[in-house]
Amino acid sequence: MLNIKSIPAFRDNYIWLIQNRDQHCVIVDPGEAGVVIDYLESNHLTLDAILITHHHADHTGGISELVRHFPHINVVGPASEAIPGITHSVAGGDQIEIFGHTFRILDLKGHTLGHIGYLGESLVFCGDTLFSAGCGRLFEGTAEEMWHSLQKLSALPDDTKVYCAHEYTASNLAFALAVEPENPELQAYRDEVNRLRAHHQPTVPTTIGLEKKVNPFLRPDQAEIIKSVSDRTSDLDPLSVFTVLREWKNEF
Repeated sequence: MLNIKSIPAFRDNYIWLIQNRDQHCVIVDPGEAGVVIDYLESNHLTLDAILITHHHADHTGGISELVRHFPHINVVGPASEAIPGITHSVAGGDQIEIFGHTFRILDLKGHTLGHIGYLGESLVFCGDTLFSAGCGRLFEGTAEEMWHSLQKLSALPDDTKVYCAHEYTASNLAFALAVEPENPELQAYRDEVNRLRAHHQPTVPTTIGLEKKVNPFLRPDQAEIIKSVSDRTSDLDPLSVFTVLREWKNEF
Protein backbone atom coordinates (compact mmCIF):
# COMPACT_ATOMS: atom_id res chain seq x y z
CA MET A 1 0.00 0.00 0.00
CA LEU A 2 1.25 3.47 -0.90
CA ASN A 3 0.99 6.35 1.55
CA ILE A 4 0.82 9.79 -0.08
CA LYS A 5 1.66 13.00 1.76
CA SER A 6 1.89 16.62 0.68
CA ILE A 7 4.85 18.89 1.37
CA PRO A 8 3.85 22.56 1.02
CA ALA A 9 6.29 24.72 -0.92
CA PHE A 10 6.45 28.38 -1.95
CA ARG A 11 3.12 30.15 -1.56
CA ASP A 12 0.74 27.51 -2.90
CA ASN A 13 2.66 24.54 -4.36
CA TYR A 14 2.31 20.96 -3.21
CA ILE A 15 5.23 18.57 -3.57
CA TRP A 16 3.77 15.06 -3.36
CA LEU A 17 5.57 12.27 -1.50
CA ILE A 18 4.80 8.60 -2.20
CA GLN A 19 5.93 6.34 0.64
CA ASN A 20 6.03 2.58 1.04
CA ARG A 21 6.06 0.58 4.25
CA ASP A 22 9.86 0.34 4.34
CA GLN A 23 10.47 4.09 4.77
CA HIS A 24 11.40 4.58 1.12
CA CYS A 25 9.74 7.29 -0.94
CA VAL A 26 9.37 9.01 -4.31
CA ILE A 27 8.87 12.77 -4.73
CA VAL A 28 6.69 14.43 -7.39
CA ASP A 29 7.59 17.88 -8.77
CA PRO A 30 10.06 19.22 -6.19
CA GLY A 31 10.17 22.94 -6.91
CA GLU A 32 12.53 23.41 -3.99
CA ALA A 33 14.81 20.97 -2.20
CA GLY A 34 15.07 22.32 1.33
CA VAL A 35 11.55 21.49 2.43
CA VAL A 36 11.90 18.00 0.97
CA ILE A 37 15.20 17.30 2.69
CA ASP A 38 13.84 18.56 6.01
CA TYR A 39 10.78 16.32 5.68
CA LEU A 40 12.81 13.24 4.74
CA GLU A 41 15.27 13.71 7.58
CA SER A 42 12.62 14.38 10.21
CA ASN A 43 10.65 11.31 9.12
CA HIS A 44 13.69 9.05 8.53
CA LEU A 45 12.86 8.42 4.88
CA THR A 46 15.09 7.31 2.00
CA LEU A 47 14.50 8.98 -1.37
CA ASP A 48 14.53 6.56 -4.32
CA ALA A 49 13.28 8.69 -7.22
CA ILE A 50 11.80 11.96 -8.45
CA LEU A 51 8.89 12.25 -10.89
CA ILE A 52 8.51 15.43 -12.97
CA THR A 53 5.37 16.46 -14.87
CA HIS A 54 6.74 19.50 -16.76
CA HIS A 55 9.64 21.91 -16.97
CA HIS A 56 8.45 24.94 -15.01
CA ALA A 57 10.86 26.00 -12.27
CA ASP A 58 8.37 25.65 -9.43
CA HIS A 59 8.23 21.93 -10.31
CA THR A 60 11.89 21.30 -11.11
CA GLY A 61 13.94 23.79 -9.09
CA GLY A 62 14.90 21.31 -6.40
CA ILE A 63 16.21 18.55 -8.66
CA SER A 64 19.90 19.43 -8.66
CA GLU A 65 20.19 19.84 -4.89
CA LEU A 66 18.24 16.65 -4.23
CA VAL A 67 20.51 14.74 -6.62
CA ARG A 68 23.56 16.11 -4.82
CA HIS A 69 22.04 15.06 -1.50
CA PHE A 70 20.88 11.64 -2.80
CA PRO A 71 23.31 10.89 -5.68
CA HIS A 72 21.90 7.53 -6.78
CA ILE A 73 18.24 8.45 -7.30
CA ASN A 74 16.38 8.18 -10.59
CA VAL A 75 14.79 11.31 -12.05
CA VAL A 76 11.87 10.56 -14.37
CA GLY A 77 10.43 13.25 -16.64
CA PRO A 78 8.87 14.09 -20.00
CA ALA A 79 10.93 13.09 -23.02
CA SER A 80 9.94 16.14 -25.07
CA GLU A 81 11.03 18.78 -22.54
CA ALA A 82 14.63 19.79 -21.82
CA ILE A 83 14.91 19.37 -18.05
CA PRO A 84 18.41 19.18 -16.52
CA GLY A 85 18.92 16.16 -14.32
CA ILE A 86 16.45 13.79 -15.98
CA THR A 87 17.82 10.23 -16.02
CA HIS A 88 14.76 8.42 -17.41
CA SER A 89 12.70 10.09 -20.15
CA VAL A 90 9.11 8.92 -20.62
CA ALA A 91 6.21 9.72 -22.93
CA GLY A 92 2.51 8.99 -23.15
CA GLY A 93 1.79 5.26 -23.10
CA ASP A 94 4.98 4.32 -21.24
CA GLN A 95 4.85 2.62 -17.86
CA ILE A 96 6.98 2.86 -14.75
CA GLU A 97 6.90 0.91 -11.50
CA ILE A 98 6.84 2.52 -8.07
CA PHE A 99 7.17 0.16 -5.11
CA GLY A 100 5.48 -2.67 -7.01
CA HIS A 101 2.69 -0.46 -8.39
CA THR A 102 2.41 0.26 -12.10
CA PHE A 103 1.97 3.85 -13.24
CA ARG A 104 1.05 4.70 -16.82
CA ILE A 105 2.32 7.91 -18.39
CA LEU A 106 -0.38 10.23 -19.76
CA ASP A 107 0.30 12.83 -22.43
CA LEU A 108 -1.32 15.97 -20.96
CA LYS A 109 -0.10 18.77 -23.22
CA GLY A 110 -1.70 22.18 -22.94
CA HIS A 111 -0.10 23.93 -19.97
CA THR A 112 3.23 23.07 -21.62
CA LEU A 113 3.85 21.16 -24.83
CA GLY A 114 5.44 18.18 -23.11
CA HIS A 115 3.38 18.02 -19.92
CA ILE A 116 2.74 14.48 -18.66
CA GLY A 117 0.85 12.84 -15.82
CA TYR A 118 1.40 9.66 -13.81
CA LEU A 119 -1.66 7.40 -13.57
CA GLY A 120 -1.68 4.69 -10.93
CA GLU A 121 -4.46 2.55 -9.55
CA SER A 122 -7.24 4.99 -8.56
CA LEU A 123 -4.93 8.03 -8.50
CA VAL A 124 -3.24 10.45 -10.85
CA PHE A 125 -0.49 13.04 -10.44
CA CYS A 126 -1.48 15.63 -13.03
CA GLY A 127 0.81 18.58 -12.32
CA ASP A 128 -0.75 21.80 -13.61
CA THR A 129 -3.31 20.30 -16.00
CA LEU A 130 -6.39 19.77 -13.83
CA PHE A 131 -6.94 21.68 -10.58
CA SER A 132 -9.89 21.42 -8.26
CA ALA A 133 -12.58 23.59 -9.90
CA GLY A 134 -10.06 24.77 -12.49
CA CYS A 135 -7.36 23.95 -15.02
CA GLY A 136 -3.90 25.19 -15.92
CA ARG A 137 -3.09 28.22 -18.03
CA LEU A 138 -2.11 27.71 -21.66
CA PHE A 139 1.50 28.81 -21.57
CA GLU A 140 2.61 26.77 -24.60
CA GLY A 141 -0.19 24.53 -25.84
CA THR A 142 -3.50 25.32 -27.47
CA ALA A 143 -6.98 25.28 -26.00
CA GLU A 144 -7.74 22.21 -28.10
CA GLU A 145 -4.73 20.37 -26.68
CA MET A 146 -5.71 21.23 -23.12
CA TRP A 147 -9.31 20.22 -23.79
CA HIS A 148 -8.19 16.81 -25.04
CA SER A 149 -5.96 16.40 -21.98
CA LEU A 150 -8.83 17.24 -19.65
CA GLN A 151 -11.05 14.78 -21.53
CA LYS A 152 -8.52 12.04 -20.83
CA LEU A 153 -8.67 12.83 -17.14
CA SER A 154 -12.45 13.18 -16.96
CA ALA A 155 -12.78 9.73 -18.57
CA LEU A 156 -11.04 8.14 -15.56
CA PRO A 157 -13.21 6.41 -12.94
CA ASP A 158 -15.04 8.80 -10.64
CA ASP A 159 -13.18 7.55 -7.56
CA THR A 160 -9.78 8.42 -9.05
CA LYS A 161 -7.93 10.73 -6.68
CA VAL A 162 -6.46 13.80 -8.38
CA TYR A 163 -3.16 15.02 -6.96
CA CYS A 164 -2.63 18.43 -8.55
CA ALA A 165 0.31 20.68 -7.76
CA HIS A 166 -1.28 23.86 -6.39
CA GLU A 167 -3.71 25.06 -3.72
CA TYR A 168 -5.86 27.11 -6.10
CA THR A 169 -9.26 25.78 -5.11
CA ALA A 170 -10.74 28.82 -3.36
CA SER A 171 -9.88 31.22 -6.18
CA ASN A 172 -11.01 28.68 -8.79
CA LEU A 173 -14.36 28.37 -7.03
CA ALA A 174 -14.89 32.13 -7.17
CA PHE A 175 -14.63 31.91 -10.95
CA ALA A 176 -16.69 28.71 -11.18
CA LEU A 177 -19.53 30.37 -9.26
CA ALA A 178 -19.41 33.39 -11.54
CA VAL A 179 -19.86 31.02 -14.47
CA GLU A 180 -22.43 28.68 -12.89
CA PRO A 181 -23.95 30.48 -9.86
CA GLU A 182 -26.99 28.20 -9.50
CA ASN A 183 -25.00 24.96 -9.21
CA PRO A 184 -25.84 23.55 -5.73
CA GLU A 185 -22.82 21.22 -5.81
CA LEU A 186 -20.58 24.25 -6.30
CA GLN A 187 -22.24 26.14 -3.48
CA ALA A 188 -21.80 23.24 -1.06
CA TYR A 189 -18.21 22.71 -2.15
CA ARG A 190 -17.41 26.40 -1.63
CA ASP A 191 -18.62 26.12 1.96
CA GLU A 192 -16.49 23.02 2.56
CA VAL A 193 -13.41 24.62 1.01
CA ASN A 194 -13.88 27.75 3.12
CA ARG A 195 -14.06 25.55 6.22
CA LEU A 196 -10.91 23.65 5.28
CA ARG A 197 -8.90 26.74 4.46
CA ALA A 198 -10.02 28.49 7.65
CA HIS A 199 -8.36 25.61 9.50
CA HIS A 200 -5.28 25.72 7.21
CA GLN A 201 -6.17 22.34 5.72
CA PRO A 202 -5.49 21.37 2.07
CA THR A 203 -8.37 20.99 -0.37
CA VAL A 204 -6.61 18.38 -2.51
CA PRO A 205 -6.51 15.63 -3.51
CA THR A 206 -9.87 15.95 -5.15
CA THR A 207 -11.60 13.24 -7.22
CA ILE A 208 -12.66 12.96 -10.83
CA GLY A 209 -16.25 12.43 -9.69
CA LEU A 210 -16.30 15.68 -7.72
CA GLU A 211 -14.64 17.64 -10.50
CA LYS A 212 -17.27 16.51 -13.00
CA LYS A 213 -19.85 18.15 -10.73
CA VAL A 214 -18.08 21.42 -9.91
CA ASN A 215 -15.38 22.17 -12.47
CA PRO A 216 -16.62 24.42 -15.29
CA PHE A 217 -13.76 23.34 -17.55
CA LEU A 218 -15.14 19.79 -17.50
CA ARG A 219 -18.75 20.98 -17.96
CA PRO A 220 -18.85 23.16 -21.14
CA ASP A 221 -21.97 21.34 -22.35
CA GLN A 222 -24.08 22.50 -19.39
CA ALA A 223 -26.87 24.97 -20.14
CA GLU A 224 -25.99 27.51 -17.46
CA ILE A 225 -22.35 27.59 -18.52
CA ILE A 226 -23.27 27.97 -22.18
CA LYS A 227 -25.58 30.85 -21.24
CA SER A 228 -22.79 32.51 -19.25
CA VAL A 229 -20.44 32.60 -22.26
CA SER A 230 -23.05 33.30 -24.93
CA ASP A 231 -22.24 37.01 -24.97
CA ARG A 232 -18.56 36.19 -25.57
CA THR A 233 -18.88 33.77 -28.50
CA SER A 234 -21.41 32.63 -31.07
CA ASP A 235 -19.79 29.18 -31.24
CA LEU A 236 -21.27 27.07 -28.45
CA ASP A 237 -19.76 23.65 -29.05
CA PRO A 238 -17.85 22.26 -26.04
CA LEU A 239 -14.37 23.15 -27.33
CA SER A 240 -15.39 26.72 -28.14
CA VAL A 241 -17.07 27.14 -24.76
CA PHE A 242 -13.99 25.73 -23.05
CA THR A 243 -11.76 28.12 -24.99
CA VAL A 244 -13.83 31.11 -23.94
CA LEU A 245 -13.88 29.94 -20.32
CA ARG A 246 -10.08 29.65 -20.27
CA GLU A 247 -9.70 33.15 -21.74
CA TRP A 248 -12.26 34.53 -19.28
CA LYS A 249 -10.44 32.95 -16.35
CA ASN A 250 -7.20 34.62 -17.46
CA GLU A 251 -8.75 38.04 -16.84
CA PHE A 252 -10.96 37.13 -13.87
